[in-house]
Amino acid sequence: MRYVSTRGQAPHVGFVDAVLGGLAPDGGLYVPETWPQISAAEIAGFADMPYAEVAARVIGAFAENEIDKADLAEMCREAYGSFTHAATVPLVQLSPGVFLAELFHGPSLAFKDVAMQILARLYDHLLGGQGRNQTILCATSGDTGGAAVEAFRGAKNVKVVVLFPEGRISEVQRRFMTTATETNIACVAVKGSFDDCQAIVKNAFQDKSLRQAVDLSGVNSINFARIAAQAVYYFTTAAALGAPGRRVSFAVPSGNFGDAFAGYVAHRMGLPMGRILVATNSNDILAQTFETGRYARGKLTPTISPAMDIQSASNFERLYFEGVEREATETARAFEAFGKSGAIDVPPKAFAAMRELFRGAAVSEADTARAIVSTFNETGQLVDPHTAVALSALSRAKDIDGPVVVMSTAHAAKFPEAVGKASGVTPGLPRGVADLAARAERFDRLPAEAETIKAYVRAFAEG
Repeated sequence: MRYVSTRGQAPHVGFVDAVLGGLAPDGGLYVPETWPQISAAEIAGFADMPYAEVAARVIGAFAENEIDKADLAEMCREAYGSFTHAATVPLVQLSPGVFLAELFHGPSLAFKDVAMQILARLYDHLLGGQGRNQTILCATSGDTGGAAVEAFRGAKNVKVVVLFPEGRISEVQRRFMTTATETNIACVAVKGSFDDCQAIVKNAFQDKSLRQAVDLSGVNSINFARIAAQAVYYFTTAAALGAPGRRVSFAVPSGNFGDAFAGYVAHRMGLPMGRILVATNSNDILAQTFETGRYARGKLTPTISPAMDIQSASNFERLYFEGVEREATETARAFEAFGKSGAIDVPPKAFAAMRELFRGAAVSEADTARAIVSTFNETGQLVDPHTAVALSALSRAKDIDGPVVVMSTAHAAKFPEAVGKASGVTPGLPRGVADLAARAERFDRLPAEAETIKAYVRAFAEG
């Protein structure tokens, strides 16, 4: 299996190089040259298989013979053995035809753990085999950073620098990053937005001198292994509800589009689907795109669902590339133009192709809060604000056929103030992390300046 860049100016690479490289050197994102296929009979069989076994099959389809199958199976068993629920991603029924996929039973209580736990083991395995050390640089809007820290803390061959927007994530989200004591972890509060953090990461990856000096890699959803790992729970949840004989739809709270794009990947691999409803808060660049065909950055608005406070969704480039029938020159032109002007129009044929699967909906703060309280009153389930965004969007959707799986992306306790204010019940942290608020924090503060942060990364990696 070879991997190509969405911008067409980078050499084709194998799975290992795509994982360890993260972003392609031409600024594009890696995608497989062809989409591997999983048969209907095999998808049906996923309903009775442990999650780790399904993960080994799906991820293995992208790795092919670059990773020994027995080694990958063991990595998956270790990764998902760290989750506190035996099902890894259990389904909870809310109402007839509507189910929650609880993606938050990992170490940092967020869906990012599903991909990050296996990604850390892939890195350890691959780097150990090559005798290499790498520096991982990632930007987080709240949950990626905590998941990366939990997955890579104490790693022998990896140092991690996490950038987060100061004052724009919840305290619990911040503490999952900043309370790590291991010396291979550095956290930086950036005086800016998540989009600023993400732009700095992309700038760093295009700095050849820095990339070579610190052997830079990334674990944001720009890394295709993250997408492959997230595609797994689309297969498991759909199979549990009768796929492939029954088409299942999904409602996904989305900011950077990685989680929703993973659904597209599962679909391209052979999973029959109804729709994927992309639900956003008032930072509605994705919702507007799937309804109007115009991908336009607006003013960033802080919300009670901060992990979705994004106005530049990295993974949309991958879908655009597919929509324009893999015309890399057109994709490069479009996203270079977006970088300069902040807006592009999706070509009509590509937009029509996207609309075959995707719908978009934006949700207000008031509707988010109402979804939290109504879900609690009607089902006894406390949901976090991001899950509430998806539930609210689904309640208004007109062409989403059931059954529908709502991706519940974080434990309610990661957002105690917002959930408590809406529902009157303040969710407590699970027993294993109940002392989080008492742990000492360790992080640095830096301006949203690429050169300043690149110098920090180099000094940390070399020190």
